[in-house]
Amino acid sequence: GVSESTICRIVIDIESTLMKTGKFRLPGKKALLKNSDYPAVVAIDVTETAIERPQKKQKKYYSGKKKCHTLKTQLVINQETGAIICTAFGKGHCHDFSLFKKSKVHFHPETDSLQDSGYQGIKDYHSNSYIPRKKPKNGKLSLLEKDYNRVLAQERIVIEHVNRSLKIFKILSSRYRNRRRRYGLRCNLLSAIYNYEL
Repeated sequence: GVSESTICRIVIDIESTLMKTGKFRLPGKKALLKNSDYPAVVAIDVTETAIERPQKKQKKYYSGKKKCHTLKTQLVINQETGAIICTAFGKGHCHDFSLFKKSKVHFHPETDSLQDSGYQGIKDYHSNSYIPRKKPKNGKLSLLEKDYNRVLAQERIVIEHVNRSLKIFKILSSRYRNRRRRYGLRCNLLSAIYNYEL
């Protein structure tokens, strides 16, 4: 018995109230470069949320990986605590590494970063980066390289669990039908609520 516009106003009021409290904000990119309190190990990954097919510029939102139109969310977490440090957002057609470069995220020189194979070339931006070894063309991985990949995957599982925790909120796991311009705000609020519950 409640109109759609009333629900929309209530949601916006709640979002504004949460932002005004100051308790639901992420540390941000600056927290990665602090001289004393920088994270020792961070993990970075991208998750996608399906959206309705846009009326304009459909190719920019089409994700070949998900075979539908999506919005991408890049998460940087503290590996030790599991807390989300900062986020970045892009359209579904944007590659994970391209989104990383656009986000202008920089790590402290002594921070180790863990990524998946979608971040080939990240060592040019941060030397202490670890990505899985790729099998060479017409070749095989050595036992040592396979062990390295296995250990890295075990370490990176933390950020996959964080992605799963955010997908508990149905607005991110199901098809996002709201205005795209407020998508980043809502993801940041959900990430801050996740941090608050830690």
